[in-house]
Parts: sequence; C-alpha cells; structure tokens
Amino acid sequence: MPTTLEILATTLFAIAIIHTFSVPVFARLANKGGPHAGLWHLLSEVEAVFGVWAFVLIVCMATFIGLGQAVDYMNTRNFVEPAFVFAIMIVAASRPILELVSSLVKVVARVMPLRNEYAMFFVTMSLVPLAGSLITEPAAMTLAALLLRDQYFKRSGRDGFKYLTLGVLFVNISVGGVLTAYAAPPVLMVAQTFGWDTAFMAVNFGWRAVVAVILNAALLTFVCRAALTESPDSLPETSADTRPKVPFTVIGIHLVFLVGIVLSAHYPAIFLALLMMFIGYASAYSRYQSPLMIREGLMVGFFLAGLVVLGGLQKWWLQDLLGGMSPYVLFAGSTALTAITDNAALTYLGSLVEGTSDLWRYMLVAGAVTGGGLTVIANAPNPAGFSILKGTFPDGAISPLRLFLAALVPTLIAAVMFLLPTSFA
Repeated sequence: MPTTLEILATTLFAIAIIHTFSVPVFARLANKGGPHAGLWHLLSEVEAVFGVWAFVLIVCMATFIGLGQAVDYMNTRNFVEPAFVFAIMIVAASRPILELVSSLVKVVARVMPLRNEYAMFFVTMSLVPLAGSLITEPAAMTLAALLLRDQYFKRSGRDGFKYLTLGVLFVNISVGGVLTAYAAPPVLMVAQTFGWDTAFMAVNFGWRAVVAVILNAALLTFVCRAALTESPDSLPETSADTRPKVPFTVIGIHLVFLVGIVLSAHYPAIFLALLMMFIGYASAYSRYQSPLMIREGLMVGFFLAGLVVLGGLQKWWLQDLLGGMSPYVLFAGSTALTAITDNAALTYLGSLVEGTSDLWRYMLVAGAVTGGGLTVIANAPNPAGFSILKGTFPDGAISPLRLFLAALVPTLIAAVMFLLPTSFA
C-alpha cells in the first residue's frame, strides 16, 4: 500500500502535468496585463512548472511530516543530470560553438544533391540530432534549436511549420542519442545495470535510430518545402552581423571546454568547475560572444530538478506497472508513459525489476526513447529546446497538445524501426 507521502507526491505530479498542458492559457492571461499579470507569467513558464510543484511537495513534507525527513529526502535525490544539462547548455549555446556547427552544416549541405534550402534544413534535422550520440543529447538539442531559431523560426510566421519541426526535433533528439551508451539519459540510467556498452548500442539500437532520424527529417523537409523556399520579400528584414569574426583559437578553446564537460558528465565537481572557468574565459573575450544563456540554463535545470524531486516518489505505481507487462506490451506502455514521465526515470525504475529477459529490457529502453518527443517532460533535453524556441511562437508559449500531435508521425516511424525483428526475439 502506498504511503500518504507517496499519494501526495503522485497527486502533485498529476497536477504538474495538467499545469504543463495549461501553459498557453496562463500565457494569454499574462499578455492581457492586469494586477496579476506577473503571477500568470510565472505560471506560463513551462520550465518553472515542476520546480514550483516540487517546492510545494517539500513544504508539505516539512509541515506535516517533519523538516528532518524533508531534508533527508532532498539529500537522497541525484541532481547530477539537471546540473549537467545546465552546464552543457551554456557552453553549447556559445557563439563560437554555434558558428562552428553552422559552418559544418553548410559544408555538408553543399555536397548534397538538393536545393540548398532543403539540404540545410535536412542536415540540421538529421545530422545534428545524430551528433547527440557523441556530444550528448542536451548539447545536440541546444545547437539544433539555436540553428532553427535563427535560420527558420524567426523568419517564418507559419505556426504549422514550427510545430511540425519541433515535433520531429524532439523525436529525433531522443532517438538520435542511442548510438552510444552515454549520451541518451534513458540509456545512461540502465547501461551499467544491463551490461550494455557502446558496441551493443550501435549494433542493436544504432542503425534503427539512424534510419528513423533520416526518414523523419526527409519527410519533414518534403512536407515543409514551401515554407523553406518562402519568398524573401515576405520575410522580415534581418540586420547584418557586424561582430568581429571568431578566431579559430577561440573556437578550439570552446571545443576543449565542451569536450571536457561531456567527459566529466558523471562528476559535477569537475564539470561545474569547468563551467566556471568557461564563463570567466567568455567574459575575457566577450567581443566574440553572444550573451550566455545562463537564465535559460537555470530555468531548464530548475525544471529537471523538480522532475527529480516529484518523480522520486512515483516508484510505488510505476515499477509494479512496468514489471507486469510482457515485452511487446511494455514497448507500447513505456512509449505512452514516457509522455507523462521523464524517460530516464522510467528506464531506471524498469531496471529495478528483477528476473527480466533481454527482450524485455530492449523493449523498455526502445519504447522510452521512441516516446521521448511527445511532450516537453518526456526527455531531459526537451526543456532546453522548448526554452530556446518558445519566444518565436504566439504569446511566447508552445501548445503541448499541438506539440503532441506534431510528434505522432515521427514517433510512429521510430516505433516501426525499433519493432523490427531483433536478435533477442
């Protein structure tokens, strides 16, 4: 039987999910002004939702159960992932890294037998998400979202195009990080327990992910070809960039920081120290920088930390539910459950189920990464992309329902790939 605390935590978790889907309503209220506009604005920040309700949970614990137990619970939470996403987001979003990735995208696009507008978009939606298997999914999400914001979303008033692109982006990032054993949060949570290394991931997950990502990007490029070739006369004027060119040495030093943070992802004392050094270096050479995304990174970290706090008390129903499913039912179940829980938390709880088969484990992780694009809470990198792109949508808010609908087709394509016969069956 669940405890009173677990029931309270699950109730608040459900309220937080409902709140997430209600964000556009609060955004419209905030834009109307009035004496409570500030409160409505706070409630319209998706990145604040889970942090706010996690705070409510801790206050309730301290009030009704005891301050000591509330403190003990917080001390048992693992906040490494929120801290890492905060750090990697700031470094990956820096101007030198973004210019490097943009240049690489242009080089690859030039050799493709496609019209340049199509090729650039296709590469952004395919190769950048797949690069997440090397530089981690949060870094890939940050880079892809910034490229989309600056090259497409700011220039287009087509909401349909933006939602379709966002849906494919979230799915491709979630799927594109499974070529290695360390880059995707849901894989990272179980790799050691299941004995999965990068070679295993490449053989059993990698080729499926590559095909799914390429198919999704190609279909999106075809469907959105009119928006990609929109007449320049119908687009707003963009001012020329007069900033000094970033030297190769500065780009190289930024890459060193990026690689250092990726390699120290499990050691917060190291990657946070590297982040502090990076901020100091960026300040010293500010002429080559855009404003660092510290506020956005903090908000995303706050969101993920809230998910850690609230999600830590959902084991009582999630683990039993997962353990009672057959492998193929588990695939559908984990895909659906990922939409309302973080997929890393889902796979972690699944890894605690004893006596599972290799096929069961495969279906657990495959379903979790397949459903990682359905909502903003489904995959840890999603709030980073959400934070970067939301300002280009009406009222500065993204409709969770329209995002869910936009992600359905790419999710189904990924599902088909991961359900192809495996060596475990």
